[in-house]
Amino acid sequence: MTTAGTLTRADLSEALHRQIGLSRTDSAKVVEQILTEMCEALSRGENVKISGFGTFVLRDKGERIGRNPKTGVEVPIAPRRVLTFRASQMMRERIVTAS
Repeated sequence: MTTAGTLTRADLSEALHRQIGLSRTDSAKVVEQILTEMCEALSRGENVKISGFGTFVLRDKGERIGRNPKTGVEVPIAPRRVLTFRASQMMRERIVTAS
């Protein structure tokens, strides 16, 4: 990994290059294509499920009243769509055993 504690696109491309033998250019294209497909599916309102890894889920959150923690003033929070990630059971087990 190039950045401490962070896996980047470049890291994924390099892993494809080393482990599968694709050229660096082709590896980068594969990573970009996968990310593009995921982004397009999410923008169409679809969830993205990667078996053994997890699921990216879009949720609609309704309007609610929040509070400014500094002043205590109530503020309306507009409805919005949020992206959440839920790790698969297999991924959770791998994370627990790795720590």
